[in-house]
Amino acid sequence: MEYTHQYSWIIPFIPFPVPMLIGMGLLLFPTAIKNLRRMWAFPSTLLLTIVMVFSIDLSIHQINKSSIYQYVWSWTINNDLSLEFGYLIDSLTSIMLILITTVGILVLIYSDNYMSHDQGYLRFFAYMTLFNFSMLGLVTSSNLIQIYVFWELVGMCSYLLIGFWFTRPIAANACQKAFVTNRVGDFGLLLGILGLYWITGSLEFRDLFQIINNLIYKNEVNIFFLTLFALLLFYAMEGPTPISALIHAATMVAAGIFLVARLIPLFIVLPIIMNGIAFIGIITVVLGATLAIAQKDIKKNLAYSTMSQLGYMMLALGMGSYRAALFHLITHAYSKALFQNMVLMGGLTKHLPITKTSFLVGTLSLCGIPPFACFWSKDEILNDSWLYSPIFAIIACSTAGLTAFYMFRLLVAACQFLLICHP
Repeated sequence: MEYTHQYSWIIPFIPFPVPMLIGMGLLLFPTAIKNLRRMWAFPSTLLLTIVMVFSIDLSIHQINKSSIYQYVWSWTINNDLSLEFGYLIDSLTSIMLILITTVGILVLIYSDNYMSHDQGYLRFFAYMTLFNFSMLGLVTSSNLIQIYVFWELVGMCSYLLIGFWFTRPIAANACQKAFVTNRVGDFGLLLGILGLYWITGSLEFRDLFQIINNLIYKNEVNIFFLTLFALLLFYAMEGPTPISALIHAATMVAAGIFLVARLIPLFIVLPIIMNGIAFIGIITVVLGATLAIAQKDIKKNLAYSTMSQLGYMMLALGMGSYRAALFHLITHAYSKALFQNMVLMGGLTKHLPITKTSFLVGTLSLCGIPPFACFWSKDEILNDSWLYSPIFAIIACSTAGLTAFYMFRLLVAACQFLLICHP
């Protein structure tokens, strides 16, 4: 086990050669690289598959021994300042690694054919692989500075992917809006990180958890400290517009939930913070479901649906149901993956029966119909919500009914030759 964990630092860097080679190849041998452009899907998928196998092995070790492994390299600049870089492997990291790699592989396989006739095929795979590298680096980070660096890389990749067809005015405007929105959230996150360092003198998770517990025990937490946590929490709810509903469900949402889940040991000692997380979660549940009902475009419908499901995860984290939140994160991601082939609306039953079946299974799961996956995770969240607050429980149960309404409306529209036009 120790031997396996020693080389975990290489996980984010395994897919990194692909964008580097594509970039260098386009500079040195542009004609040859463009003529062989379809070959790049194979190494991209292969390297991510290797990461997936490594992640599964780490998860097996976690199941057997439930240990935490952390390694830190320290670069001392002077007596008062040193930079630390490392990696942290625990059960949360293992779950996130499997989620990112499995969904990422599906995206790459699907994208090979979907983007085959696009002139930006090579650019797309370079962006996607760089995106996977950033997400893997984010979830294996051992301190807040590393998380911030990789989160910036994730934001940059989302900006590039949103504006992939930059000649279209809509895409160009969308990526600019995403960029500006992210900068506001990034500033808040950076302020929170600097404030934590000012209070505790460390940004390593293992040190933060111990220091914060001591501060709480000594009753030394003040209003400013609570404000810093609020800034971190606020940023966890921020996320750029995704390139598709699948990427949004499986990676961007995963990153936000990961940040809150990673900091739960800090939040849990302050009931006011936990109550704030739960309140933001229940508001997001209602708002996302209400907006989804009013949408006629499939991607907007699925995006607001994702927003609502994110609210369930935040509600679970705020109630202290850490296991239920991560369980719903996984079931939601794979359920949303079944919707990705729905590009043109109408006529699924006749022309795409396999896709129709996939869409049906995803819909039943997302609506919480047993025995599909989301039933078990959502049931656990709703059950815990009755113990936490009957008011929150009633709202969450009612919103689950709204989820069934807008998802079945989408399913009927897709299967009955009804064309849903963009507004």
